[in-house]
Amino acid sequence: MSMQVIAERIRGFICLNAHPTGCAANVDAEIAVAQQGAAAGTPGTGLGAALVIGGSTGYGLSSLLSAVFGYGAQGTAVCLERPPQRERTASAGWYNLAASQRRARSAGREIAVINGDAFSGEIKDQTLARLKQAGRKLDLVVYSLAAPKRVDPSDGVTYSSVLKPLGDSYRSKSINLGNEEVVEVEIGPASEAEVEATRKVMGGEDFAAWVHALAEADLLAPGCRAVAYSYIGPALTFPIYRSGTIGRAKEDLEKTTAELSALLAARVGGAAYVSVNKALVTQASSAIPVVPLYISLLFKVMKAAGTHEGTAQQMARLFRDHLGPGRQPRTDGEGRIRLDDLELAPDIQEQVTALWDQVTTENLSALSDYAGFRTDFRKLFGFEVPGVDYALPVETDISIST
Repeated sequence: MSMQVIAERIRGFICLNAHPTGCAANVDAEIAVAQQGAAAGTPGTGLGAALVIGGSTGYGLSSLLSAVFGYGAQGTAVCLERPPQRERTASAGWYNLAASQRRARSAGREIAVINGDAFSGEIKDQTLARLKQAGRKLDLVVYSLAAPKRVDPSDGVTYSSVLKPLGDSYRSKSINLGNEEVVEVEIGPASEAEVEATRKVMGGEDFAAWVHALAEADLLAPGCRAVAYSYIGPALTFPIYRSGTIGRAKEDLEKTTAELSALLAARVGGAAYVSVNKALVTQASSAIPVVPLYISLLFKVMKAAGTHEGTAQQMARLFRDHLGPGRQPRTDGEGRIRLDDLELAPDIQEQVTALWDQVTTENLSALSDYAGFRTDFRKLFGFEVPGVDYALPVETDISIST
């Protein structure tokens, strides 16, 4: 037993601890969204089995909960999370999955967890063995990794991704998350080596390795679908995102996904898709210069318009309209599912652009929803969650069934 009162420890866009009760409350809220209006079922109906690679936080966790609690799937999550150690709390993803497993068992379902480096051959082999042992063939494979580094298992080389523009330096407004001031940042252009390293980490190479390994192990059910997540964003963020190193990596992901779709069609009559999602507060997005300010303005406008969605709502819509049983995904001219349609609506972007031109440190709180961004960031780690009494000591030594 390790009971303690936990106060948040935040430095910029990094939170050093997590609150298990707050994380469990977040999971409960997401489950409620997943069940509302979905084709909720029992094990063996709806989706039979789903694998979520990167299933402990953000879009990956929401995908896992939508599959399991909205469509009756038996779930498997692959993640890399920190367990509790003495007085040190576990990571938020650890507590998220611990709570998800408890809720699944109560509902007569199961969420298996493989904790380790999803890029590695070892974790792939371990996952395949677990699925074979359980006698599961997958109806759905979700790829939702957002990691800063990758060790290529073929040669042991470590690649690190960078957030840089291509060709020329980029100057723009941003929020200094340390002192909450609107500042101007300048980011120098990426080298060719950095472009390639970012592709190795965030492109389609590892997604392809997973799908090929699952196919060769005969673990894909007839009609299996695979989906990976991406982002495009508005012209406002193009230089640092879609036209930068990350954008190059996402282009590689989209090209690879088209090739995987042909493979799945030939093997099991399935398909692979890229889902382009909305800009939201995640651990990854908070680290990208310019993006926190854009998100704060976007939230202000979309909440006023009544079109704002969180990760749970986005994934519930993805399953309900595109990936759920009997649904045929609707795609754009590039074959992508577009969940960013509400974000990129012309009237929304016109308002965001107008606010962008006006925003300063002095009027940040009035013109933007930076308060909502800040709260959403803390909620990722179980803090500032409604209904949680943070003055009470809580058990931090919580285990996951692996």
